[in-house]
Amino acid sequence: QLMESGGGSVQAGGSLRLSCARTGHFSTEYYSAWFRQAPGKEREAVAAMRADGSSDYAESVDGRFTISQDSADKTLYLQMTGLQPEDTATYYCATGYGWVRRILVSDNYRFWGQGTQVTVSS
Repeated sequence: QLMESGGGSVQAGGSLRLSCARTGHFSTEYYSAWFRQAPGKEREAVAAMRADGSSDYAESVDGRFTISQDSADKTLYLQMTGLQPEDTATYYCATGYGWVRRILVSDNYRFWGQGTQVTVSS
């Protein structure tokens, strides 16, 4: 089970940290990600990471967002800085098990949270 929190409304240039609490059994090989979907747009990948800590980011957020994980309780985080109105969306965390080549592809994820809204005003 995945449960996101931390969304809210901020002004452009502001910061937010999203959290994704995860329960259940984790195999040694898994991968995690944050996706987002704005109204009228397709869902897009934001950031992803493997269990070994390696990560990948969408070009639009690289350098502004940081994905991380608490090694003890497996909570997934997304630290967002320099937020812009175009970052407004519902943000979802997701988890997949095993190994896949492309961890920024949504079809590779089986488990999803319900989403948390992020609104950035200009």
